[in-house]
This record gives sequence, structure tokens and C-alpha cells, in this order.
Amino acid sequence: MITSEEIKRRLWDGATELRGSMDASRYKDYMLGLMFYKFLSDKTLEAFKVTSGLGNLTESELVEEYTEAKAEYGEQLDKMIQNVLGYYVSPEYLYQTWLKDINSGEFEVQKVTDSLNNFERTIAASGDSNDFRGLFSSSTLDLTDTALGSNLNERSKSVKALILLFADLNMVALQKGDVLGDAYEYLIGQFAMESGKKAGEFYTPRQVSEVMAQIAAKTPGIKTIYDPTVGSGSLLLTVRKHLDEDVQRSLSYYGQEKNTATYNLTRMNLLLHGVRPEKMTIKNGDTLSQDWPEDPEHANEGVLFDAVVMNPPYSVKNWNRAGLKVSDPRFEVAGVLPPDSKGDFAFLLHGLFHLGQNGTMAIVLPHGVLFRGSSEGEIRERLLKKNYMDTIIGLPNNLFSNTGIPVVVIILKKNRRIDEPVLIIDASHSYIKVGKQNVLQEKDIAKIVDTYIERREEKGYSHLATREEIMDNQYNLNIPRYIEAVDGEIPHDVDAHLYGGIPRSNINELKILQSTVPDIMEQSLKEIRQGYVELAKPVEEISSDILNDPRIIEQLKKLECKAMAYVDKYWRILRNGRVEIDSTPLMEEMLVEIKEILSHFPNIDVYDGYQIVAEIWKNSLIHDTEIIALSDFYTAGRTREPNMVTKGTGDKKREEQDGWVGSIVPNKLIAKQLFSAELAEIESKNIRIQEIETELSDLVEAAKAEDSDEANALNGILNEAGEAFENKLVKVELKKAIKGTVEYKLLSKVEKLFTDKSALSKAVKEDEKALKEAVQERILTLTNEEIDNLMYEKWFGNTVDAMVALVERSLKTELNTLQMLHNRYADTLSAMDDEGRDLESEFEALMNELVVKL
Repeated sequence: MITSEEIKRRLWDGATELRGSMDASRYKDYMLGLMFYKFLSDKTLEAFKVTSGLGNLTESELVEEYTEAKAEYGEQLDKMIQNVLGYYVSPEYLYQTWLKDINSGEFEVQKVTDSLNNFERTIAASGDSNDFRGLFSSSTLDLTDTALGSNLNERSKSVKALILLFADLNMVALQKGDVLGDAYEYLIGQFAMESGKKAGEFYTPRQVSEVMAQIAAKTPGIKTIYDPTVGSGSLLLTVRKHLDEDVQRSLSYYGQEKNTATYNLTRMNLLLHGVRPEKMTIKNGDTLSQDWPEDPEHANEGVLFDAVVMNPPYSVKNWNRAGLKVSDPRFEVAGVLPPDSKGDFAFLLHGLFHLGQNGTMAIVLPHGVLFRGSSEGEIRERLLKKNYMDTIIGLPNNLFSNTGIPVVVIILKKNRRIDEPVLIIDASHSYIKVGKQNVLQEKDIAKIVDTYIERREEKGYSHLATREEIMDNQYNLNIPRYIEAVDGEIPHDVDAHLYGGIPRSNINELKILQSTVPDIMEQSLKEIRQGYVELAKPVEEISSDILNDPRIIEQLKKLECKAMAYVDKYWRILRNGRVEIDSTPLMEEMLVEIKEILSHFPNIDVYDGYQIVAEIWKNSLIHDTEIIALSDFYTAGRTREPNMVTKGTGDKKREEQDGWVGSIVPNKLIAKQLFSAELAEIESKNIRIQEIETELSDLVEAAKAEDSDEANALNGILNEAGEAFENKLVKVELKKAIKGTVEYKLLSKVEKLFTDKSALSKAVKEDEKALKEAVQERILTLTNEEIDNLMYEKWFGNTVDAMVALVERSLKTELNTLQMLHNRYADTLSAMDDEGRDLESEFEALMNELVVKL
């Protein structure tokens, strides 16, 4: 039972191992191209099987039947499959035929080249659509490239290894639930991360795609979508993911891509995601040089789309090599051409030109487009006066693998009210660090999209800028002009430092404490002079009073009750197996509902709760629901899989099975819940081992001391580094030592500690091995009740506590601020001056005493 996550991991591990020193951006063309050809071959065999009414056959039997049918019916069979799929792969050119040749030792790289060329000729001869034409051109899949190997033998070895990577994957079965498409998209993303600066040619980071796609998907009645710099097609597919199934089926996809290899990748990606050929129109061309697509019935009028999304190359130099004029219909709205040194607004204006009257456009560009002057300033002013700019979203820097600059997502619309303000969002501080990259979390994306939908303002985060404000700023949209970053640092108060006390104004800024428990706060303060207070009791006591207050307890219980009901509801859905392979709708339902529940509790950040649920999906549910959908909850709970581990390095690197693991129930959890006594025994022995190590460390330190019995007795048994005892030396010195002496006793003690540690370590290994084997066997006999308990713990074990803790988190944050204020002003400057004078007096007295003695 192989899941999409396991397929992704296996394929990427294989790619990493096989590509050697070849550049990732180049290797992807070979790997993804051959993977796609396996898909075409599998689809051909499936179409033949269905149209011929054949029953259950093995793959080799099906290939044999297809070969015989081709010999008998020839072109008639070709046309039959062509009518179903829009293409066909002849029996002698099937991927399966390559595998047969590999197994028989008759494989030649030329056979692969011939197969790819034949497919191209088949499509050309059929007069079918362009959707498959040129996919395997020599510019994309050049199997004579020395990067695959310096000679024919090396190239053959490389190509064979790649072919075998997909040998056992049924691409038709994997296309159901979008497993195959997800795996393909995952590989594109992984290659992008490995490609560095070249990644920008074909990939938009997932979290940026999500922001743009979720906003574009809100367009009412969306039927068409266009990406003028389509890359691998990831943006189009991300929008699709956020649409209802009915809308997905009727959606038409348009895109243009300048790079031929990437253009081919786009078409493969869309087809693998189940997008039908007649629903996609993808062109290989330069978006800026010549307008596309044009309305065939109206010259100089572009086709309009419901949604336009794009991540163009940033600040392209010499973009206007075609010598375009401002009279080009795409640029007329701006009244001026973008500067030739920066093509950012050229891409924006192209997209805007093709945006329908009720459509939504989302484009990601460098921050400079918000404030640069000259012709770019004129374009920005014209767009603002026409009220096309709807929302500006500032994102963090270092989100992209190919550039560290901060970027901005601009949302444009043509149907805005004349007095409607521009929403400005500063999400540049909302991220976590993952390796060298900054990454938006799910909660960050959700907050951006919700703020966009609700058009809400939040201090330090979002602002609705009126036309008057924008005019006052000379149409400069630089985000800091409209949103002042919230400074978490509380300014120092000079009077408080001089005379003590906490400024009352600082206490008033503790909004959550003041709104929740104002009476306790007032009782905990003592006014020392007008405008300044001091704490009447330690912060620890104040915290205890607040957290145990009936109002807080009631709020905690209310949230606990709501969280438990939420968890129980979805626990029943998941346990009863009402899940699909594509569990995205269920995940989105859970995320929306938790926001709704938490929104009724004041002083809680609902997005922190959102992230808790998002993490459950990321860490467990995406994987587990897929397995459950393929069987059922309890069957999956009693299923185990080989635990494959990598051993060796270099050419000797290999995968071996190391026992078994539960398909969805973690082995560690089984051990924790069902073998607690055995775990406790192992832990007890480990604790004793740690105690022995501590005793030995103490004796080592004693051995290094000067002129002591321990040093005299034990120094001779230290290793060369002098940091530990040498077991062999202990035995040698013990034989020399006289019984009854201090030396003999100490050496005997060290020897016994070594012996005990060795025995315990051996016992722990045996116990752990026995426990591991017992757990592996126990998977197969888990009862329904045990599976219930184990899976509930895995998915929701600490969810209710984590939700309830959100109430305390906000209170504790302000209590920590109170403690900081107390510490800041506890020592006044005058008190410190007095202390300094006292110290000086003591020092002078000491000096006088020394002088007198001399």
C-alpha cells in the first residue's frame, strides 16, 4: 500500500542518487519527461484494455494482447485508441517494451530515442491538437548529451536507471485522486530548490502560489484562467485546487512560456493532473514581444480572462527588443512605455490588458514597482487614477530560491468603485526560518487571504488607503508610508528610572489584562505618586491570582468544551472512514471551522489555532487519510509495511529492510501505550547506566586532582587524553594492587562500575530488540478499541490542551511584560548612585587600612 508521500520520497531519493553531478534544472527534463512517457504508455494500455473489453490481465499479458491486436488490426486499432485519448503509443515503442529489453539484456538508448521520435511523428501525422507535439524534442530530451555519461555505455546505464525508477508505478491508478499530479508537482518543486537561481525559470514557491491562487479563486463565476509566464504551470494548478470540482471540470487554462523545455514541462504537468487537452491552450512564445492570445474575430483585441495570475522574471533588462510602441493596445492604458531597463510593468500591463471586466489579476513583483519614479511612476499614477489597483501585499524577503529580495503581490481589478480604497497588507514579518529560506506558515497565508476578503484594517498589519492619502504621497505606494511597524519595545521613562515606579500608561497598555481582570490588576498595584505605581505583590502571585480567577477558569472550560466537541466531530468522521484519497475538502472544512470557533473567544489569535490544525494535517492526516481511503480505518490500523533503511555509502549504498512499521499506527505509540512495563524497565536500566557514568566521571576528576589518595590510585588508568578510564589498564593495575589497600578498593570500584555498565548496556540492547519485535507483531493483532486509542492519541492527543493554552498564552505574554517593567524600574538611578557612593567609601576605607598596615 504505497502512498503519495512515499512515492514522492522514493522518486526524489532516486533522482538524487542517479543524477550525480548533472545540474538539477537540466536533469529534471530527463526524469520528468520519461515519467510522462510512462504515463502515456500506461494510458494507451488502459484504453486498449477498456475498448477491447478485456478482463483482469497482468501487465505483460496486456502488452502481448496489444501486440497481437496491432498485428491484426493495424491502423484501425490506432484510430480507436486515438479517438479515446487523442494519441497512442505503438506496442514496439511502449515503456513496457523498454523494460522487457532491459530485463533481457537487449536494451539500447537508440530504442528510447526512436520511441520518442515515433510518438512525435504519430501526433504530427494524426493532425491532432498541438498538446502533445514537441514534448520530446531533442532540445528537451537529448539522449546523446554527454552530461548523461561520457560514452554510450555510461549514457545507457544512466537512462536504464531512470527507466527502472518508474517501472512498478501504475500511472493510470495514480492519476486518481491526483496522486500522480501531486508527485510530479513535488518533483518540480524539489528540482527548483536544487536549481538555485535557475529555479525562477520554471517554479513559484508554494506559499506564494497559495496566496495568489486563493485570492484568484475567489473570482465569482470563474471559467477561464491565464498565466502569461506560465513556467511549469504550478500557479494555474494551485488556483484549480481551490475551486469546486464542477468548476474545475469546466475551467479552461491558457498560458505562454518562452523557454521550450519549460513549455513542454507545463503541458506534461497539466495533462498529468487530469486536465483534458481541449481545456488547455499553452503556447511557446515571448509574452512581451508579441501579444497573445488575440481575439481571432477582432483585430488588436486580446482575449479576456476571468483570472490572470503570473510570476514574471523580475526587472528584465532590454525587454523591448521587438521595438514596441505605446500605441500597442496593451500599453495604451498607461500612456507611456515601461523603461527598457526594467520589464516589471510591461508584464503587469500585459496581464491587465487580458483581464476581464469582472476578473481578478494577481502578480508578484519586486518592491521597487511601488515607489520607483520616471515612467514607472507615471504608469503607477495612471493605474491608481483609473482605480485598477485593488490590493498590495508585502511579503518577506528570501522566499524564493533564486533571489533574496522582498516581493509584493499586487491584486488588480477593473470593476472597482471609484471611491474604493486600496488595501495594503504588510506581511513581511510573518514567516519562520527553514534552512536558509524564509517560509510563510499556513496561518500566515490564511491571515493574508482573510484580510483581503474582509478588507479589514489591523494596526501594524493592514490599512485601507484612500485616494486622498495616495495623492498626498504622490502616488508612491511604498508600504511603510501607510503602515507603521508595531514596535514591541516599550520606551523607557526617565522619571521612572530616576524615582522608581512603573508608569501607569504602560500598565494601561496591557489591554488583555485590563479588559479581562481589571479588578485584580488594580488590587495588585500601589500608587507611589501621580502616574506611577509599584507592584503590591510579586508577579508570580499576580499570575496565580489571574489564572485561577473564576472568569478565566470559566473561559478555559468553555473553550475546552468547544475544542472537545470539534475534535470529537472530526474524530468520528475520520474513524468511520468517510474520507477520500484527495482529503483537501475535509482539511479545508476543519480549518474554516476552527477559525469560526476561536473567533468567539476574545484575546485569542485565531490563526494560532488554525496553525495547530494545519500541523495535524501536515504531520499525520495527509498521509493517513490516503491509506484509510484505500482500505478502511481498522484494516489500515492493523497493516504494517517494511521499514526500509539506507546502508552503505557511494557505490555500496543500498536499501535494506529493518523490521516493520505500522502503516498508520506509530510503533513508538504502541510501545508507549501497550508495553509500558517493558519501557519502564528499559528506562530504569538506562538511568542506572547514567548514574554509573556520573560516578565514573567523578572518579576521573578525582584522579586528575593533585596529592590525593584517589589521584595516586587512579591516575595511572586514565587514557592518553586524560578524560576517561581505560578498561584494560584497570585490569592490569588491579592485578598489581595489594588487597585491602585504598588503591585496591578504588580500582575494584572502577572495575565493578565498568562491569555493571557493560552488563546493563547488553541487557538494554536485548530488551530493546525484544520490545521492537513484540511491537512489530502486535500491529497485526491490535483490537479495534486499541486502534481507536492509539490513533486518537496520534491525531488529537494534545489538541484540546493546545487550544486551551491559547487563552493562557495571551495572558502570560502581558504578565511577562509586567515582570519586565518591574525589573526595569526596580533600581532607581538615585539608589544606584547611593550604592555607588557606599562602595566608594568602603573602597577608600580599605585603601586607608592597607596604607596603615604598610
